Amino acid sequence: MAEDSGQERTEEPTSKKIDEARKKGQIARSKELGTTFVLIFSAIALLMYGPGIAKGLYNLMGRMLTLNRNETYDTTKMFAVWGSAFSELIFPMAMFVFVVALAGIIGNTLLGGFNFSWEAASPKPSKMSPMKGIKRMFGAQAGIELIKAILKFSLVAGFAILLIQGYFYEILHLSIESPPQSIVHALEILAWMFLALSCTLVIISAIDAPYQSYNHHKQLKMTLQEVKDEYKNSEGDPMIKGRIRRLQREMSRRRMIQDVPDADVVVTNPTHYSVALKYDTEKAGAPMVIAKGVDELAMQIRKVAIGNDVPIVESPALTRSLYHTTEVGDQIPEQLFTAVAQVLAYVFQLKRFNKGRGKRPVPLKKELPIPDNLKH
Repeated sequence: MAEDSGQERTEEPTSKKIDEARKKGQIARSKELGTTFVLIFSAIALLMYGPGIAKGLYNLMGRMLTLNRNETYDTTKMFAVWGSAFSELIFPMAMFVFVVALAGIIGNTLLGGFNFSWEAASPKPSKMSPMKGIKRMFGAQAGIELIKAILKFSLVAGFAILLIQGYFYEILHLSIESPPQSIVHALEILAWMFLALSCTLVIISAIDAPYQSYNHHKQLKMTLQEVKDEYKNSEGDPMIKGRIRRLQREMSRRRMIQDVPDADVVVTNPTHYSVALKYDTEKAGAPMVIAKGVDELAMQIRKVAIGNDVPIVESPALTRSLYHTTEVGDQIPEQLFTAVAQVLAYVFQLKRFNKGRGKRPVPLKKELPIPDNLKH
């Protein structure tokens, strides 16, 4: 997408982008680091177990070349001879292979960690495309690999010449040594030269590993548009989410307005706030807020209340306190019990009076008992 839009990859990769890349097998890898680990630890393993391997090989060859007539013609004895001859080689060879295998695993997972991807292992037609193969051969990455190869060859070849010069007389001295000392000594010289040559690749690895990490991070960088698109795909389009929230608020408002006819009283500010209360002793131990609103919604609550003969009581302080301390469906705070009880008592007495069953109630006090911490 960066190529299509002309945007530069300036944004850091998101965690989703990194996870998707790992699933595709795209992680930072340094072949030079893995090769260096394998070669160095192979040399170390050869130094540790080389003498055992040399002695085992010497004894094996000596034993197999000194078979008598019975051992040669008796197949059962031949297997016994092979078993005894190979027994000395099993442990040193097994340890050598183990060290090399362990070094291969560590060296190849040290930079990007362990990762297995079926997607990366599956065949892809793009990998078999001749045109893309030519592009890879003559691309920037191929040029870097060529430079690394020339540098490796130069370092190893130059250091190999120095090592041969240093070990020249010691190598010549091997011709006058008797076996098995000569074999052990030859392997020792070979192992030290091998280790020294392998250490020259540390220079290449020290350059290649940081570069591969940087290059991998650079390839994962995203354009600003890609970040926006990913956010939309994962979190949803902000416009759609806003529309959903508006629809939810409208549905909640409609349900709330439908409950207003069941209210016992609507307390008002009188113009900006409206709160509808219902006291159902069978369902709740205290009056509940079944609707509330400000401005236009407050006016709508009052209109519905008037249309359904729900009493409306003006009490600005109580209305503001109920609006700011409760939500629809909540019971009123305990600290407002007294104030709300006075309002409900007045409403119930007024209903009795309107039905001709009682005296006209005393008008409510302008200042109802509302704690200072609940005043708004």
